[in-house]
Amino acid sequence: MKDAALQDRYAPNGACFGCGPANERGLRIKSHPREDGSVVTTFHARKEHEAYDGALSGGIIGTLMDCHSNWTATYHLMRKSGADTPPCTVTAEYAVKMRRPTPTAGPIEIVARPVEVSEDRATVEAELSAGGRVCATARGTFVAVKPGHPAYHRW
Repeated sequence: MKDAALQDRYAPNGACFGCGPANERGLRIKSHPREDGSVVTTFHARKEHEAYDGALSGGIIGTLMDCHSNWTATYHLMRKSGADTPPCTVTAEYAVKMRRPTPTAGPIEIVARPVEVSEDRATVEAELSAGGRVCATARGTFVAVKPGHPAYHRW
């Protein structure tokens, strides 16, 4: 299970549209930690993910960046605390900058890195590339929530 995606390892019943393995109609991204501390996912778009012929929808881009960055945050919070499982985290804020249209004809890769990790939150920066070019960037803050929070372990 060491090489399994974070989502499959820690939330196999997750129903999130962007990253839930159990959501058959979702995007089902798979986030994989790398030796350098970054976390990577590769996404293959379908026709229904397009804004117009050959270009990925900005809403799909936002979902990809949010979910992948959130998993990057929770993974690094888990590592910082020495826990065996990641904390439940939610998006406190995130912003996406569209640099150019994202082509859907090939693989789309997102690489995310934590830029700040404290006890209960992490700030992550991410870069989405396709066709050999950076198409979008994002920065977000993700916060660990406790029992009683409406999203606690619901993803």
